[in-house]
Amino acid sequence: MERVKKWMLIGLISLMAVLAACGQEIEDPLNWEIESFDYMNQNEEMVSLDDLKGKVWMADFVFTSCETVCPPMTYNMTKLNEALVEEGVEDVQFVSFSVDPTVDTPDKIQAFMADYDLAKADWQFLTGYSQEEIEAFAQQNFKALVRKPSEGTQVDHATWFYLVDQDGKIIKAYQGFQDVPIEDIVNDIKILQNS
Repeated sequence: MERVKKWMLIGLISLMAVLAACGQEIEDPLNWEIESFDYMNQNEEMVSLDDLKGKVWMADFVFTSCETVCPPMTYNMTKLNEALVEEGVEDVQFVSFSVDPTVDTPDKIQAFMADYDLAKADWQFLTGYSQEEIEAFAQQNFKALVRKPSEGTQVDHATWFYLVDQDGKIIKAYQGFQDVPIEDIVNDIKILQNS
Protein backbone atom coordinates (compact mmCIF):
# COMPACT_ATOMS: atom_id res chain seq x y z
CA MET A 1 0.00 0.00 0.00
CA GLU A 2 2.83 2.37 0.86
CA ARG A 3 4.45 1.68 -2.50
CA VAL A 4 1.19 2.55 -4.32
CA LYS A 5 0.92 5.83 -2.38
CA LYS A 6 4.52 6.68 -3.24
CA TRP A 7 3.96 6.08 -6.97
CA MET A 8 0.71 8.06 -6.90
CA LEU A 9 2.54 10.97 -5.27
CA ILE A 10 5.34 10.82 -7.87
CA GLY A 11 2.74 10.71 -10.67
CA LEU A 12 0.88 13.69 -9.20
CA ILE A 13 4.06 15.74 -8.90
CA SER A 14 5.01 14.88 -12.50
CA LEU A 15 1.56 15.86 -13.75
CA MET A 16 1.72 19.16 -11.87
CA ALA A 17 5.11 19.92 -13.44
CA VAL A 18 3.76 19.27 -16.94
CA LEU A 19 0.66 21.36 -16.32
CA ALA A 20 2.73 24.17 -14.85
CA ALA A 21 4.90 24.28 -17.99
CA CYS A 22 1.78 24.30 -20.20
CA GLY A 23 0.38 27.42 -18.60
CA GLN A 24 3.60 29.39 -18.61
CA GLU A 25 4.81 31.92 -21.09
CA ILE A 26 8.34 33.09 -21.70
CA GLU A 27 8.96 36.38 -20.00
CA ASP A 28 9.76 39.34 -22.29
CA PRO A 29 10.27 37.39 -25.54
CA LEU A 30 12.43 39.09 -28.16
CA ASN A 31 10.34 37.86 -31.14
CA TRP A 32 13.05 38.74 -33.67
CA GLU A 33 12.31 37.31 -37.11
CA ILE A 34 15.10 35.41 -38.89
CA GLU A 35 15.44 36.00 -42.61
CA SER A 36 15.47 33.01 -44.91
CA PHE A 37 18.85 31.31 -45.33
CA ASP A 38 20.30 28.23 -47.02
CA TYR A 39 23.79 27.33 -45.77
CA MET A 40 26.05 24.28 -45.94
CA ASN A 41 26.57 22.06 -42.90
CA GLN A 42 29.47 19.85 -41.81
CA ASN A 43 28.26 17.08 -44.14
CA GLU A 44 28.13 19.39 -47.17
CA GLU A 45 24.33 19.31 -47.06
CA MET A 46 22.29 22.47 -47.40
CA VAL A 47 20.29 23.53 -44.36
CA SER A 48 17.65 26.23 -44.64
CA LEU A 49 15.44 28.09 -42.24
CA ASP A 50 12.54 26.08 -43.67
CA ASP A 51 14.34 22.85 -42.68
CA LEU A 52 14.39 24.06 -39.07
CA LYS A 53 10.75 25.15 -38.97
CA GLY A 54 8.67 23.13 -36.54
CA LYS A 55 11.64 22.59 -34.20
CA VAL A 56 12.87 24.50 -31.19
CA TRP A 57 16.54 25.29 -31.71
CA MET A 58 19.53 26.81 -29.97
CA ALA A 59 21.95 28.89 -32.04
CA ASP A 60 25.37 30.38 -31.51
CA PHE A 61 28.23 31.96 -33.46
CA VAL A 62 31.62 30.22 -33.19
CA PHE A 63 34.60 29.15 -35.30
CA THR A 64 36.95 26.18 -35.32
CA SER A 65 40.29 27.96 -34.85
CA CYS A 66 39.04 30.11 -31.97
CA GLU A 67 41.60 30.40 -29.18
CA THR A 68 39.37 32.00 -26.54
CA VAL A 69 35.59 31.78 -26.12
CA CYS A 70 34.44 29.13 -28.62
CA PRO A 71 35.69 26.00 -26.85
CA PRO A 72 34.01 26.98 -23.55
CA MET A 73 30.85 28.02 -25.42
CA THR A 74 30.69 24.68 -27.20
CA TYR A 75 31.35 22.87 -23.92
CA ASN A 76 28.48 24.86 -22.35
CA MET A 77 26.19 23.93 -25.23
CA THR A 78 27.17 20.31 -24.61
CA LYS A 79 26.24 20.71 -20.92
CA LEU A 80 22.89 22.19 -22.00
CA ASN A 81 22.23 19.16 -24.18
CA GLU A 82 23.09 16.85 -21.27
CA ALA A 83 20.60 18.73 -19.06
CA LEU A 84 17.92 18.38 -21.74
CA VAL A 85 18.56 14.64 -21.99
CA GLU A 86 18.35 14.30 -18.20
CA GLU A 87 15.01 16.13 -18.23
CA GLY A 88 13.70 13.94 -21.05
CA VAL A 89 13.42 16.91 -23.42
CA GLU A 90 13.76 15.75 -27.04
CA ASP A 91 13.70 17.24 -30.53
CA VAL A 92 15.95 20.22 -29.83
CA GLN A 93 18.15 21.25 -32.74
CA PHE A 94 21.55 22.89 -32.20
CA VAL A 95 22.83 25.28 -34.86
CA SER A 96 26.27 26.86 -34.91
CA PHE A 97 27.04 29.53 -37.50
CA SER A 98 30.73 29.75 -38.41
CA VAL A 99 32.02 33.31 -38.15
CA ASP A 100 35.12 32.34 -40.15
CA PRO A 101 33.63 30.65 -43.22
CA THR A 102 36.67 30.85 -45.48
CA VAL A 103 38.67 28.81 -42.94
CA ASP A 104 35.84 26.60 -41.64
CA THR A 105 35.49 23.95 -44.32
CA PRO A 106 33.26 20.92 -43.65
CA ASP A 107 36.39 18.84 -42.87
CA LYS A 108 37.65 21.35 -40.29
CA ILE A 109 34.20 21.60 -38.78
CA GLN A 110 33.88 17.81 -38.47
CA ALA A 111 37.27 17.64 -36.73
CA PHE A 112 36.18 20.37 -34.30
CA MET A 113 32.84 18.70 -33.60
CA ALA A 114 34.48 15.34 -32.88
CA ASP A 115 35.92 16.78 -29.65
CA TYR A 116 32.45 17.36 -28.15
CA ASP A 117 29.67 15.02 -27.02
CA LEU A 118 27.29 17.53 -28.58
CA ALA A 119 28.21 15.87 -31.89
CA LYS A 120 25.94 12.97 -30.84
CA ALA A 121 22.99 15.40 -30.70
CA ASP A 122 21.14 17.01 -33.61
CA TRP A 123 23.85 19.62 -34.32
CA GLN A 124 24.19 21.55 -37.57
CA PHE A 125 27.42 23.56 -37.93
CA LEU A 126 26.91 25.92 -40.86
CA THR A 127 29.35 27.54 -43.29
CA GLY A 128 29.55 28.13 -47.05
CA TYR A 129 28.88 31.87 -47.15
CA SER A 130 31.13 34.91 -47.38
CA GLN A 131 32.57 36.78 -44.40
CA GLU A 132 30.50 39.82 -45.33
CA GLU A 133 27.35 37.72 -45.51
CA ILE A 134 27.71 36.22 -42.02
CA GLU A 135 28.58 39.61 -40.52
CA ALA A 136 25.42 41.14 -42.00
CA PHE A 137 23.27 38.08 -41.17
CA ALA A 138 24.37 38.08 -37.52
CA GLN A 139 23.78 41.82 -37.12
CA GLN A 140 20.46 42.02 -38.94
CA ASN A 141 18.86 38.92 -37.43
CA PHE A 142 20.52 38.22 -34.08
CA LYS A 143 21.65 41.80 -33.27
CA ALA A 144 25.08 40.18 -32.84
CA LEU A 145 28.53 41.49 -33.65
CA VAL A 146 30.70 39.44 -35.99
CA ARG A 147 33.86 41.11 -37.29
CA LYS A 148 37.04 39.63 -38.73
CA PRO A 149 39.97 42.03 -38.37
CA SER A 150 42.20 42.48 -41.40
CA GLU A 151 45.16 40.98 -39.47
CA GLY A 152 45.41 37.83 -37.38
CA THR A 153 43.39 34.63 -37.31
CA GLN A 154 40.81 35.45 -34.65
CA VAL A 155 37.28 36.76 -35.22
CA ASP A 156 35.40 39.09 -32.88
CA HIS A 157 31.91 37.77 -32.21
CA ALA A 158 29.05 37.69 -29.72
CA THR A 159 29.01 34.96 -27.06
CA TRP A 160 25.25 34.56 -26.67
CA PHE A 161 23.11 31.45 -27.02
CA TYR A 162 19.86 32.14 -28.86
CA LEU A 163 16.60 30.26 -28.35
CA VAL A 164 14.60 30.06 -31.58
CA ASP A 165 10.99 28.88 -31.70
CA GLN A 166 9.21 26.57 -34.12
CA ASP A 167 8.34 29.50 -36.41
CA GLY A 168 11.94 30.69 -36.75
CA LYS A 169 11.69 33.59 -34.31
CA ILE A 170 14.44 34.39 -31.81
CA ILE A 171 12.73 34.27 -28.43
CA LYS A 172 15.58 34.73 -25.94
CA ALA A 173 19.32 35.37 -25.74
CA TYR A 174 21.39 33.93 -22.89
CA GLN A 175 25.03 34.31 -21.89
CA GLY A 176 26.88 31.40 -23.51
CA PHE A 177 30.43 31.90 -22.30
CA GLN A 178 30.18 32.17 -18.50
CA ASP A 179 27.40 31.75 -15.95
CA VAL A 180 25.16 30.06 -18.50
CA PRO A 181 21.60 29.81 -17.07
CA ILE A 182 21.13 26.19 -18.13
CA GLU A 183 18.12 25.60 -15.88
CA ASP A 184 16.34 28.68 -17.28
CA ILE A 185 17.08 27.63 -20.87
CA VAL A 186 15.74 24.11 -20.26
CA ASN A 187 12.58 25.58 -18.71
CA ASP A 188 12.10 28.00 -21.62
CA ILE A 189 12.54 25.17 -24.14
CA LYS A 190 9.88 23.15 -22.29
CA ILE A 191 7.51 26.13 -22.41
CA LEU A 192 8.01 26.52 -26.18
CA GLN A 193 7.55 22.81 -26.83
CA ASN A 194 4.34 22.74 -24.78
CA SER A 195 2.84 25.90 -26.28
